[in-house]
Amino acid sequence: MAEEAKVKLHWLNGSRAQSTLFLLEELEIPYELEIYHRQKNMLAPPELRKIHPLGKSPAVTITAPGVSEPIVLAESAFITQYLCDHFPKGKTLVPQRWKEGQEGRVGGETDEWMRYQYLLHYIEGSFMFTMVMNFILNAGLKGNNVPFFVRPITTFIANQMIAIAVAPNMKRHFGMMEQLLKTSPGGGSYMCGRTLTGADIMLSYPLIAGNNGAFDAIGRWEKGSFKETYPKLHAYIERLAQEPAWKRSVDKIKEIEGRFSLLPTPNEPSARI
Repeated sequence: MAEEAKVKLHWLNGSRAQSTLFLLEELEIPYELEIYHRQKNMLAPPELRKIHPLGKSPAVTITAPGVSEPIVLAESAFITQYLCDHFPKGKTLVPQRWKEGQEGRVGGETDEWMRYQYLLHYIEGSFMFTMVMNFILNAGLKGNNVPFFVRPITTFIANQMIAIAVAPNMKRHFGMMEQLLKTSPGGGSYMCGRTLTGADIMLSYPLIAGNNGAFDAIGRWEKGSFKETYPKLHAYIERLAQEPAWKRSVDKIKEIEGRFSLLPTPNEPSARI
């Protein structure tokens, strides 16, 4: 029945909706894509509030066969879990839960599954909070929208906040990710082991978007650069960017929009399919 459901992704430019598009391509299911663009103030357009009260993206609507009203999914982790639960290839993106003979026991879960569950919540909680704070400080207080005569003051304030609050937290996040990759189960090259999971897909957009030099600009790195300080994490990001489904997701946007930008850009026409 899931194969017959009509899936639509409500995609906002420069957002984590790109990770959801990556997921849909990885699942190899038919889907529709509705495009939304940020307003001049960088916020999502009001049309998205017609889909979900918070007006955020990604949002996914699924219309089951014989049902008139669609299911509305919001929040990246919930979307990832729901799609992986209901579509056949999704089973390959979720690690095995139980160790052999320990089904249902406290502590009987596999390391792969425990990592996966943790990462689903961590990415949208601790990690993205810091990433969004960094973006707001850079684009908000240091951006061109700030009047030029006060920009030196706001830039100084932003730089101080980045140095005090953002950079130390980002270093802890990246250090943990580096360690997760060093200790990946089975000597794997992904966060949860040898194969790609929904957690890796959720990490794709924020990591790939920051790997274009934005991470280096956060502050001083122990070994001179983000790449040298976190070599396994850097290689992991490069690997995610080469995943066939990620590349297809980028090509899909280029096909519709004529271009693709990882970072948010404002003041374009709003929704279209």
